[in-house]
Amino acid sequence: MANIAAQRIKREFKEVIKSEEVVKCAIKLELVNDSFTELKGEIGGPPDTPYEGGNFVLEIKIPETYPFNPPKVRFITKIWHPNISSVTGVICLDILKDQWAAAMTLRTVLLSLQALLSAAEPDDPQDAVVAKQYKEHPEMFRQTAKYWTFVYAGGPGKMPELDDKIRRLTDMGIQEDDARVALSSYNWDLERATEQLFS
Repeated sequence: MANIAAQRIKREFKEVIKSEEVVKCAIKLELVNDSFTELKGEIGGPPDTPYEGGNFVLEIKIPETYPFNPPKVRFITKIWHPNISSVTGVICLDILKDQWAAAMTLRTVLLSLQALLSAAEPDDPQDAVVAKQYKEHPEMFRQTAKYWTFVYAGGPGKMPELDDKIRRLTDMGIQEDDARVALSSYNWDLERATEQLFS
């Protein structure tokens, strides 16, 4: 890794670890290897959102050209959000693309991602299915996002009625994750999800 990038990342890494604001916001950062090219981030789901109480793990890869180019960040923890792919965890956020500035830091990135969980941008989606649900069925979106937070991110809020629908599909031989995605995508309509899975 280029020297400038390595020095900068070391400094930012310390900044994140020592920041009180970061502790308060339930944000963590750790090295995956000692080369500072790969980091693991964690953000807590913000209060008063369907992600509250969840803990979301991020993969952060630092390019050789950092800080002149943004880090590559994606969600490892599955999440139901218009700007994050429910399949790959890829994120649609301007500062991770064309709005990046060399003055930005890892702290900025982590806090911006946490803010994105509070304020989705459904008109610039990464996941069109989630964005459509967010706009057309807001209550269903909240319930689904909360359920995914419970299942994948350790959040509160068991939902037996949704578990039951998943169980009905797994009893038909469908994988649990596939059943959850199909039901989530079809607003928990068991008939439509079943049609889609068996078509």
